[in-house]
Amino acid sequence: MNYIGSKQRLTSFIKETIYEVVNDDLSKLIFCDIFAGTGSVGRNFKAEVKQLIANDMEYYSYTLLRNYITNSKVLKDTDALIEMLNTLEPQKGFIYTNYCRGGGTDRQYFTDENGQRIDAIRSEIETWKKAQKIDEATYYFLLASLLESADKVANTASVYGAYLKHIKKSAAPKLLLKPAQFLVDNKTHLVYNEDANVLIKKIKGDVLYLDPPYNARQYGANYHILNTIAKYDEFEPKGKTGLRDYNKSNYCSKPKVKASFEALIRDAQFKYIFLSYNNEGLMQVDEVKEIMEKYGAYSLKAIDYRRFKADKTANRNHKATKTEEYLHVLIKTI
Repeated sequence: MNYIGSKQRLTSFIKETIYEVVNDDLSKLIFCDIFAGTGSVGRNFKAEVKQLIANDMEYYSYTLLRNYITNSKVLKDTDALIEMLNTLEPQKGFIYTNYCRGGGTDRQYFTDENGQRIDAIRSEIETWKKAQKIDEATYYFLLASLLESADKVANTASVYGAYLKHIKKSAAPKLLLKPAQFLVDNKTHLVYNEDANVLIKKIKGDVLYLDPPYNARQYGANYHILNTIAKYDEFEPKGKTGLRDYNKSNYCSKPKVKASFEALIRDAQFKYIFLSYNNEGLMQVDEVKEIMEKYGAYSLKAIDYRRFKADKTANRNHKATKTEEYLHVLIKTI
């Protein structure tokens, strides 16, 4: 999935640092990814830890995590279910009506055909669930598969804060539902859909990985359509972009971020804490250090990283920019 702040390409750097600090063996430890997003970091530790805890305040993230993290056993008949969903007749439902040009709103997040295919597939998944034709594990597997597949044909620059005026090349093909494969390990992992500062008071473990938002852009606004597909509820879309009401994180607020971050560190019942952040974040390096070193032994790792962001030109090309990515490390003693 094309996701802001994804750590997929930084996984080696993150893993090497965590293993170095924790002293190599994680097999008996509980690992928590509390701002998990698409789960890219947690997935890389799933097979290597005793238990994985993953959390995100956004429901689309929770949906992905329920599949990639919680699902740990082989599911039955998934190939047949995917095939059935791919052969459904298109349906003019909520996505088509509100987020496709043919629906009459002038919004163009998907082609008319793909909007109708999303509606047909999403409706059928819900019907199967209500009729108890699929279990909960299969339900989230199918929903995650739909989110991933829909994202591949979305007519956006990279996020859903705006749509493009013309259908881009990658958005034109017919949506094909592909399975969101997960790692089978037969362990019991936990997934939550809560505010991190609330959840941190309820859980405990050994390794806590933090990847909060860096700037003022709210994920609930940037990925609102994924939340709508995941929830498939009724509401009145607002404004030109069809926004729904969304969660607002304190980590996207300059006046609130430091207090929220310190409360998170203070309340954490974990020995090893790792914070991913970069030099473009709302908190400066010295501010993070000042907070973390109150609670134990602090150190800092850094790596140059080329990330991509959408250009504001008409063709919305992706441009590479050099960023310094930090991994703040705390061995907590109080």
